[in-house]
Amino acid sequence: MNGLSYLLDTNTIIGLLKGNDEAISILNGINLPACGFSAITRMELLSYPDLTVDEEQAINRLLDRMTHLAISPLIEDLTIQFRHQHRVKLPDAIIAATATAHNIKLLTLDKKLAVKL
Repeated sequence: MNGLSYLLDTNTIIGLLKGNDEAISILNGINLPACGFSAITRMELLSYPDLTVDEEQAINRLLDRMTHLAISPLIEDLTIQFRHQHRVKLPDAIIAATATAHNIKLLTLDKKLAVKL
């Protein structure tokens, strides 16, 4: 294993950046270097149409403290299995599959997704 214990969902990172109490509580006591993020999360965060330069820089500073996890053939297969079992959007399935593939805990504010894991 690569020292990672957690995968941060997109909504958790957004919550952290916005000072959301629930996101801050979820991450209480967790060091960001022990966290990873999915390639999908990076795409979701940085492709927001109204993103300002300051917001983009804040996102990149935060992501730079964590590990980027690319989409592998195993993650593709796990995503397909996850979508067969659960009715979730493709990005959520990829993020869940990424956590499964790396055997790490998904930290999400999405209660419906958390229940499916």
